[in-house]
Amino acid sequence: MPKLFEAIKEDPEYQPILPELLERAKSNLMVNAVMREAILSDTANALGKMHDVVVDAAKPALIGREIIWVLPTTETLVRFPKAKLGKAHRTAELSEVWITQEKYDTVDVKADMEIKAGAEYSKKFFEDASWGVMERQTAEVGRAIAELETEKILDLYDSIAAADLAGGDEYNGSGTLDWAGLVGFWNRIKTENFNAKVLVINPAQLADLWQQDQFIHSFYFGGMADIRRGILGETYLGMKIVVSTKVADGTVYCIDTDVAAVMLLRRDILTEPFENPKQDRYGIAASERIGLGALRSNAVARGTGW
Repeated sequence: MPKLFEAIKEDPEYQPILPELLERAKSNLMVNAVMREAILSDTANALGKMHDVVVDAAKPALIGREIIWVLPTTETLVRFPKAKLGKAHRTAELSEVWITQEKYDTVDVKADMEIKAGAEYSKKFFEDASWGVMERQTAEVGRAIAELETEKILDLYDSIAAADLAGGDEYNGSGTLDWAGLVGFWNRIKTENFNAKVLVINPAQLADLWQQDQFIHSFYFGGMADIRRGILGETYLGMKIVVSTKVADGTVYCIDTDVAAVMLLRRDILTEPFENPKQDRYGIAASERIGLGALRSNAVARGTGW
């Protein structure tokens, strides 16, 4: 999850940029308005408070990070080897031993995507705005970044060709997601010798499942559940259930998150001052830098019509 400002100040990766960031904050109208209205001692505390509001607002909406392998990195490009398993050969007793070693394909993933959102207003706005108003607008920045991140991750899974999915095609339904359909998704992943770790659905499909006795009786909420975020516990099939309105109604994804895809996290959410005096616009901007890539497309089952 994104770091709060106190953790960022102690992180060596951010040390080179912090002095310039704090210097810019001193003259930023929004930062100074927050310092005044929230009764803070200096601009560093004001910027830190705004960053923490952004992060706290983003966390509940970072559903995408529950459905993909998140890999922090300091590199702009990471190469992932994909092993093709070695094979044993049956031979006659005392005959030559045949050894076929693992072979490798590679997938390169670049951290070349920046997701950014901001809150900017005129000088007049900051003369009158209270901290409560500014806090609400600052929180919206974090929520917007988190939602776009989730959309991009779902776009990645949607971009996988049907023939490359688990089972060799989409697994489509006929209007209702029932227990048999859920088991069917699990089976598609298992048949490919992967493990279904997460089922991703729209709230409408969750409503279908809550009417299935087999689903209800299979459920264990446990410590992994965060119902308000849409993260349910596990069924005894071993799948966590993730629910989001960003998933199209009727669409279902079943994923082995250990191997299916990766999200490189080159820079997590960072908040900084923004100003354009010529246009009388002042505020803050928050951004993150990520990279997305599919690794094993047949560790994903996808279907519509449920």
